[in-house]
Amino acid sequence: MRFSIKVVWLCSLAVMLLGCSFESEAAPTTAPTRAATAVFTPIVLPTIATVPPPPTPTPAPTATSAPVQAGSTPVPVAAITTEMVDIAGGPFTMGSDSGALDAKPARTVDVAAFKIDKFEVTNADFRKFVTATDYKTDAEKSGEGGWRAFADGKDAHPVVKVSWNDAVAFCQWAGKRLPTEAEWEKAARGSDGRAFPWGNDYDPKKANVKETGLRATTVVGSFGTGASSYGVQDMAGNVWEWTSEVAHAYPGNTGGAAKLYGDNLRIMRGGGWFDVKEQVASYARNSSVLTAANDDLGFRCAK
Repeated sequence: MRFSIKVVWLCSLAVMLLGCSFESEAAPTTAPTRAATAVFTPIVLPTIATVPPPPTPTPAPTATSAPVQAGSTPVPVAAITTEMVDIAGGPFTMGSDSGALDAKPARTVDVAAFKIDKFEVTNADFRKFVTATDYKTDAEKSGEGGWRAFADGKDAHPVVKVSWNDAVAFCQWAGKRLPTEAEWEKAARGSDGRAFPWGNDYDPKKANVKETGLRATTVVGSFGTGASSYGVQDMAGNVWEWTSEVAHAYPGNTGGAAKLYGDNLRIMRGGGWFDVKEQVASYARNSSVLTAANDDLGFRCAK
C-alpha cells in the first residue's frame, strides 16, 4: 500500500515536471521575437591625394608682342612714313655676279639724289589714306579679302595685301611715288656695294626672315641693327616691297630668268618674313603682276 502511494506520488511528480518542461519549450512560440542588434564595421575609405591644378598656360606671343632682337626700338606710329632719308646722288654697284641669274651682271649705275621713306608704309598710314579717299584695294574688289584682315592691333606693322596699283595710289595721295629699282637698291646697299643692308655677312638676327622664326610681320624698325648705311630700316625681310620698275633683264644679261620678265610685271625687292638668305640679299629681284597681293608684300615711298 505504501509502495503504491509512493509510485503514485512519483508519477504525479514526473507529470508535473514534464508539464513545466513543455511550458518552457512552448514559451518561445508565444513570446515576441526581438531582432538581434546588427553590428556594422565602419569602412575606411582610402585617402585620395589632392591633385594640384594645372599651371596657367603662358599666352603665345602675337605678332604685336613677338620678341625682337636686343637693342631694337619699335618706332611710334605717329612718325612712320613722314620720316624720309636723304640719299646722295652718285654711282653705286647694282646687281651681283655671284647672285641669281637675273641679278647679273654687276655694273655701275649713277643715281640722282632722292629721298626714301625710312620705314615701310604701315597699317595706320594706309588706314588714313583709305579713310580720306574711300579707296578699295584690288584684293577687296576681287572679293579675296584685303589689308584689313591683317591690320587688327597692328597699326605699326607694314601694310600687306596691297597690289602695285594700291601702292601707287597711296604714294600719289601722299605726294610721293614708288622708288625705282636702282633707287631702292642704292638705299639698301650703300655706296660700298654690300650684299645685305648691314654688310656682306648674312645675319638672320638683323632682320625678320624665315630663320628668325617669327612667321609674321613685325613693327617697322624692330631690327635697328639691320639698317642700311643710310639708316633705312627693314630693307631685308619683314615684307617684299614694290618698286616702280617694269620687270626687264639688266643690260648685258644673256641668261636671266625669263619668267621674271614682262611688261605686265613690276619688280619687288627685299624679301619677306618667310624668305631665306638668297631672297633677302640687297641685289635679289622678284616680280609680279600689278594686281598681285600677299601677306608678305608691302611698299615704301620715295620722292
